[in-house]
Amino acid sequence: MQVPAMPPAPSHAPAPAPASTTASPTPHRVAVLALEGVPPFELGIPSRVFGNALDEDGRALYEVTVCTADGAPVSSDAGFTVGVSAGPEALAAADTVVVPPTHAMDELIEGAPLPQKLVDALAAIRPGTRIVSICTGSYVLAAAGLLDGRPATTHWLHAPEFQRAFPRVRLDEEVLFVDDGDILTSAGVAAGVDLCLYLIRGDHGTAVANRAARLCVVPPWRDGGQAQYIDRPVPEPTVAATTATRAWALERLAEPIALAELAAHARMSLRTFTRRFRDEVGMTPVQWLTGHRLEVARHLLESSDLPVDLVAHRSGFGSANSLRQHMRTALGVSPLAYRRTFRPNSASATSG
Repeated sequence: MQVPAMPPAPSHAPAPAPASTTASPTPHRVAVLALEGVPPFELGIPSRVFGNALDEDGRALYEVTVCTADGAPVSSDAGFTVGVSAGPEALAAADTVVVPPTHAMDELIEGAPLPQKLVDALAAIRPGTRIVSICTGSYVLAAAGLLDGRPATTHWLHAPEFQRAFPRVRLDEEVLFVDDGDILTSAGVAAGVDLCLYLIRGDHGTAVANRAARLCVVPPWRDGGQAQYIDRPVPEPTVAATTATRAWALERLAEPIALAELAAHARMSLRTFTRRFRDEVGMTPVQWLTGHRLEVARHLLESSDLPVDLVAHRSGFGSANSLRQHMRTALGVSPLAYRRTFRPNSASATSG
């Protein structure tokens, strides 16, 4: 399932992972596999983002360990060596394994096999462990055969060579990350932050993910995908942008908003507005509106006992039936099932 960087997942997304309202006695164990040529920024993303995920009592919800395939130091692409305190045993004990990028990809691109020590390390990962790649960490997963026949993404700049090297992978270069259940892949650099926040949200709900995002001084999600960052001819600077219209619409999500109204607010023709919006955001205005309305609905379902009818009204869907249809399409669950996941003791968990 390709997932845009917006609050909801797209069509056919799996149901969010069950989340407990109380802290688990044992934090979720995350192992970050440092490879030769690792960029320090991406290597630090999981520790920084997951490390900011805390329960209401300030207890850590994740335990992050950085390891290498054999426990030995590796060289970063910034000119210094990364020393670690763990080897493949951390992968064997992990609930989630994160593979950051490596700039030492030439042999993988040319079809060379993975180093045996890396093969052995990946083999230590327990069945059912969640596996995540950031940026060109996807090359490692693809070279290991883990992405064959599956949807995935990587940095847009490397997409053409990735597709040539791994034709069995269903690559989508326009999204910020892809959730295919037990394997998730992200686009370049900061998209790793988006994906980690997405995982926190699925594990523990909106409030925890939003707190982690605020501590990292980043938005809880970004509109659109990496299509908006791909190096393509840009519009003339004199062309009006849709930023102000998007802000205007966000203040009126509970109200019916026609596409013609958006275009009129932006002082553009319907055709020009639609094209300009897609260029800037990476999706259609209707997709964008639906995504933000789903975010409002999810927040209300997680944090309140409001009846589903009222949740639908406040989030701009108009009716409970419309909300149900959109949630089933985007998340694969009904509003009632979603509320049971994140608010199991809610007084309204048996209505709607």
